[in-house]
Amino acid sequence: MNDSSWGAPPRAGSQAGYWGPNDHGAVPHGPVQGAAPAGPAYDAPEAQQTRPMPIVPDVPAHGGNQDDDRGAARLGGPLFRDETSHGGTFRNETSPAGTFRDETPSAQPAAAVPQNPEPMPDAPQPASAPQKKSAGRDLTAAIGVGVGLGAVIIASLFVVKAVFVGVIAVAVVVGLWELTSRLQERKGIKAPLVPLAVGGAAMVVAGYVRGAEGAWVAMALTALAILVWRMTEPPEGYLKDVTAGVFAAFYVPFLATFVAMMLTADDGALRVMTFLLLTVVSDTGAYAVGWRFGKHKLAPRISPGKTREGLLGAVSFAMVVGALCMEFVIEDGTWWQGLLLGLAVAVSATLGDLGESMIKRDLGIKDMGTLLPGHGGIMDRLDSLLPTAPVVWLLLVLFVGSG
Repeated sequence: MNDSSWGAPPRAGSQAGYWGPNDHGAVPHGPVQGAAPAGPAYDAPEAQQTRPMPIVPDVPAHGGNQDDDRGAARLGGPLFRDETSHGGTFRNETSPAGTFRDETPSAQPAAAVPQNPEPMPDAPQPASAPQKKSAGRDLTAAIGVGVGLGAVIIASLFVVKAVFVGVIAVAVVVGLWELTSRLQERKGIKAPLVPLAVGGAAMVVAGYVRGAEGAWVAMALTALAILVWRMTEPPEGYLKDVTAGVFAAFYVPFLATFVAMMLTADDGALRVMTFLLLTVVSDTGAYAVGWRFGKHKLAPRISPGKTREGLLGAVSFAMVVGALCMEFVIEDGTWWQGLLLGLAVAVSATLGDLGESMIKRDLGIKDMGTLLPGHGGIMDRLDSLLPTAPVVWLLLVLFVGSG
């Protein structure tokens, strides 16, 4: 055999002596000494332009063949990539010298080519359950705690105003404890809690008794007490400790004082109720619309869960409820004033929520505390109320007077 036949030995499983044409076009017939056992013969008329396939390594192409996983048989020796039809016949891929076809595998001895069992159909995969959106909290506990807090607020607000002032003072002290505890745990900042708690409670009472003037005086005295109290400890970290203390005094008790100042009006209970209702409605509208339709992030680096659609929901809900409250609840109020009031509450409540989210992200925590199941801590409920209180107080004074 010359170079035109590629010097390949007889293919395993082929009939001895039946080769493709040589350089002279002759097709030798008859047994060749030392040939392999007989297999299917090539069809001589169709093999006029054929040559034997070269021997290649027995390695699956493209890094593997899925037919191996299904039990498909491969020939030893020259590697064929066959596509077997259900009828049993198969056609080999085109060789460099032309195309040839083999007969049915059933004509070959069983020892030459193993039986290729019919591939088993893939087992049906169980359909994955659709992912449900999660609220991220225990809604049952959150609703129960919310209803309980609402009952306490209503009972104290409409029975004795002074009791409600006490509720505000307690909430302020607990909120200060949560904030200062997280600052010390996460940042090593020791804001003095004792002057903050005493000064914060006094600030709320002063705002209720003496109005804005009393609130500002109490704020100044609280800041001075923080500076003096911190002097009893080593000077290292003094500046950051007193700075955090003054910030905490303004952020929690001073802003909460505006709720007590609202209460001093003749219809103070209705004003406070309007303030609380609008803030809760704004949060609820933001959550409901954002959870259902939210796609565009509002401030992903601060609070990834908030969306622009949620903000629109907060504005819409708060404006509708604000118009109703100003028209039917607040004396001398009008519906268009309620629209403006609702818009302002939605914006301030959202900014307040983002502000506390920024603090918590800086501290590396999710909640300020665990006192309220399903809500977190007291500060996690005051985040939107605190910055909204001075906004509502001011707008109500402008719209209907101080009362």
